[in-house]
Amino acid sequence: MLEWFAGPTGPTVTTGRPKWQGEFGQKMKPKVNALSSRYAAALKKHLRQKPRAGLKTARGLGCRAASMGLETLDVARIHERALEKLEAGSSRDGVLERAGEFFAETITPIEETHRAALKASARLKRLSKALDRRTLALAGANRLLKLGIARRRSAEEALKKSGKYYRTLLEESLALQKHLQHLTHQILSAQEHKRKQISHDLQDEIAQTLLGINVRLLTVKEAAGHNAKQLQEEIARTGRLVDRSVRTIERFTSEYGRCHES
Repeated sequence: MLEWFAGPTGPTVTTGRPKWQGEFGQKMKPKVNALSSRYAAALKKHLRQKPRAGLKTARGLGCRAASMGLETLDVARIHERALEKLEAGSSRDGVLERAGEFFAETITPIEETHRAALKASARLKRLSKALDRRTLALAGANRLLKLGIARRRSAEEALKKSGKYYRTLLEESLALQKHLQHLTHQILSAQEHKRKQISHDLQDEIAQTLLGINVRLLTVKEAAGHNAKQLQEEIARTGRLVDRSVRTIERFTSEYGRCHES
């Protein structure tokens, strides 16, 4: 459906159906009718005034229409009906132009509202894009955080395992150390027992040898008064005892040294 209304520069073609005849329904009709009456009266008064008369009333009507939620097409329909009542289309020169100025001033608040809405919509889109970017960045940060947490947990688990491993090694080391101390004590005890045995054997051997030497010396002393030949034989036997004692001492000394080194 095509409808004509007088715009700022003459008739303008509009399309569609006025909102107050459609989705607004019956509840909006009384308010729209009241606004239409006020608009017709204000337009009539404006056309009777001087050409440079103010348009404050038109702006006020536009603010009222904007607050009601009317669109430019709705106000154009109201304007068209007001012109039909005034029969201004052909009766007076310049009427359409002045009526167009009144109409243009009336729809200014609606257009400003639209511009504000467009700006708000554009700003909302920018904010939405910024929010999307922030959301992506936050998601990336969350992924990194989760990865860091997983790595930290892995490190903690590895540290716990290594701690258990080193505790086990320490316990084994302490056990080996105790065992080594026990073996050392046994070795020292065995060495001490061996030394005591060698010392006892050496004392017995030396004591027997010395006793033999002492007996031989007594024999030499008794034989000294009888003959020199017997004395020489006893001296030789005593010398052999001394040599054997020396060899015995050397042998035990060598055995003691080997035992001490082991």
